[in-house]
Amino acid sequence: MLITNEVIGSQATLKLGGRFDFHSHRDFRSAYEKILETGAVREIVIDFGDVDYLDSSALGMLLLLREKAESTGKSIALAELRGTVKQVLDIANFGKLFSIKP
Repeated sequence: MLITNEVIGSQATLKLGGRFDFHSHRDFRSAYEKILETGAVREIVIDFGDVDYLDSSALGMLLLLREKAESTGKSIALAELRGTVKQVLDIANFGKLFSIKP
């Protein structure tokens, strides 16, 4: 999985690409840990625009990120959901746990 990040003001965006699965956990954790340490960031947006697959371990990683972010006073939003990625997140009721952006 390819991950890029961008911080603008109080918002950080993690743009994901490719397959978001168990093999991505180390890269994903490394990317968000840097952002969690940035005091100025208040919101982390996970951009799924280029993700073509995610599995149950990806859902677990998102829940873990949410827990860690809340403990540091940050919020998580999911963005650019479409296709099967959107269907999986809808079935898992992630819209009730995360803010969803277009």
